[in-house]
Amino acid sequence: MKLFHSHFSPFVRKVMVCAHELGLADRIELLPSAVHPTNRDGKVLAHHPLAQAPTLLDDAGEAVADSRVICEYLDALGGDRLFPAAGPERWRALNEQSVADGLLDAALLIRYELTARPDAEHSAAWIAGQQAKIGSSLAWFEARAEGFGERLDIGTIATAVALAYLDLRFAEFAWSAQHPRLAAWYRAFAERPSMQLSRPPAG
Repeated sequence: MKLFHSHFSPFVRKVMVCAHELGLADRIELLPSAVHPTNRDGKVLAHHPLAQAPTLLDDAGEAVADSRVICEYLDALGGDRLFPAAGPERWRALNEQSVADGLLDAALLIRYELTARPDAEHSAAWIAGQQAKIGSSLAWFEARAEGFGERLDIGTIATAVALAYLDLRFAEFAWSAQHPRLAAWYRAFAERPSMQLSRPPAG
């Protein structure tokens, strides 16, 4: 398999954490991509109309895009261990993934606003609106953190990756100081080999 990736994409990292947990990372060749919110990468576009990272090419060369779809595809290959079967546990994990991905969407929209648009076009109201989504998502996770325990599924993986991205790109938010239960859980989860092996390079 091949994966169009970016070292700093949290959605790529979510895919790679799953791949490591499932023992599939060695089967994935990483292909560099230059995805951008306004300038699409032709190499990725040649395989998928959304031209986004992550995009996975399976062993037959078929393209699979969107981290949620890729992670579930890998889980099916790896023994169905990260997506619970039908029932309350499945909906809990999928709901947590959805909130974590929404937090990341808000964070990325702030970053795009600050890096892809001219300074004169920055919208303080837009940034504040995305920050509010991040804040309410963090509060939601804080209320649930004691129930995370040592659970390993797509919900906890997505949550940990989202928190790691905040540390990487928005350290000034200092989220851990305001969410002690979530921070304590995250510190332990971040020591997992899958999290360590998927860390973006320094710089």
